[in-house]
Amino acid sequence: MFSASIMLQILACALYSNWWPMLSALMYVVVPMPCLFFGGGSTQFLTSTDGGGWIDAAKFMTGASAVGSLAIPIILRHADMIETGAMFIEFTSFFIFVCTVLCFHRASLEDEW
Repeated sequence: MFSASIMLQILACALYSNWWPMLSALMYVVVPMPCLFFGGGSTQFLTSTDGGGWIDAAKFMTGASAVGSLAIPIILRHADMIETGAMFIEFTSFFIFVCTVLCFHRASLEDEW
């Protein structure tokens, strides 16, 4: 699923001969960083109610990165730097990426995996 998401990122760029949509692929690198640095590599801290300053900061940075993943194509489209079709391909790519993260989170909660 992650590979399909990256393929859609590249397709959004290649179909419209414009590589600005690849800017949102940078967010795919930024989104898991708070989880790796502050959550110990586990996604379970995102759903926990307890935490401290660093855990709350990690939740905020994860949310801000996720919103940035949606905002970058919208801003680029508003500035007429990308086409509407490329923006919708970017949204589809983001949806597949989110489904991949949710599947990983669900699989990491179960001990049988």
